[in-house]
Amino acid sequence: MLDVAVIDDPAAAEVALDPVRARLLAELTEPGSATTLAAKVGLTRQKVNYHLRALEQHGLVELVEERRRGNMTERVLRATAASYVISPTTLPALAPDPGREPDRLSARWLLAVAARVVREVGALLSGAATEGKPVATFAVDGEVRFASPAARAAFAAELTEAVTTLVARYHDDSTPTGRTHRVVLAVHPIPPAQEATDARR
Repeated sequence: MLDVAVIDDPAAAEVALDPVRARLLAELTEPGSATTLAAKVGLTRQKVNYHLRALEQHGLVELVEERRRGNMTERVLRATAASYVISPTTLPALAPDPGREPDRLSARWLLAVAARVVREVGALLSGAATEGKPVATFAVDGEVRFASPAARAAFAAELTEAVTTLVARYHDDSTPTGRTHRVVLAVHPIPPAQEATDARR
């Protein structure tokens, strides 16, 4: 089972977004059968089987084992990932594009950049899975509490200068075997509800 899988097929996204099927996917982080799941989600075994077939058809669950139960065979399934991210490629005509929102200080531009990260890294993961290779990535995640808007602006200016200097130092157009990497840094307020949740931990 993968930690995270990116759904880039519109039909698979539609299946995963169904509330019942999303609940079944959450339950199937541990292997289960239609019988065990029916008791948990309050549906008949037949209805659970119907939903499981749809999930399996789109590669969201996989067969773990088959068990003989009297004159029937019980199929034990598991989700193919612990969590899923739906790529903007599922709505190609509506996918956000950073080029259409040039204001780098806007929240919309940040969302467009984040969507591009999901789209590009999702494509890399799909290719890497086919070739059995890891994807070379790096991410930094942290929190900073600014005393004022002026402090936030000063931080943004210093961060921009530091990243620009670092990129200029390591960027090398003269190496034909080199591989271009995208650098994305984001600063945004934490939603109040999430901040309260984090504080309770």
